[in-house]
Amino acid sequence: KVALLPQSSVQPLPVSSLLFPGVSSDRPIFYTIRDSQQMVWVLSGDVLIAAPSSNNVQPVTVTLIACRDTELHDEEKGNLVFLGIKGKDLSFCCAEVEGQPTLQLKEVSIMELYRENKARTPFLFFHSLEGSTSAFQSASHPGWFIATSSTAKQPVTLTQERGLANTNFYLGREN
Repeated sequence: KVALLPQSSVQPLPVSSLLFPGVSSDRPIFYTIRDSQQMVWVLSGDVLIAAPSSNNVQPVTVTLIACRDTELHDEEKGNLVFLGIKGKDLSFCCAEVEGQPTLQLKEVSIMELYRENKARTPFLFFHSLEGSTSAFQSASHPGWFIATSSTAKQPVTLTQERGLANTNFYLGREN
């Protein structure tokens, strides 16, 4: 079960906190991600799934970089970021499939997205801190959050129903 935090406890993550000494704003930051049920994100073919963390499971390292295009920024929702998979030209994208916002991995480099003068909205997510966890809300579909099921080996998805799916994640910094 996921405890919902009161809306007032949702804090946008200041851009400065994304930056660490020796890391410039034009460089991505790498994280492993797990949910409250100790499930990590794993690439299964070209689908991102959540699997129980164990020695036999190789979680993906997620690449995060702040968006330079200031047009869409909304500090109340969090920092605007691109998300990708380290070591692969795969970026997170919110696409509409049969009228439903759907999380997909698209074959495009996160750095290519970062360098574009006009950001492509489907690839953008608002990153916010909620207590000690992070949440990622689609910029192209407000109110839709990256989510994992409480059932193992299910795809990482998007949801509007934050209490029924895991939408808060622990980020572990990688080098």
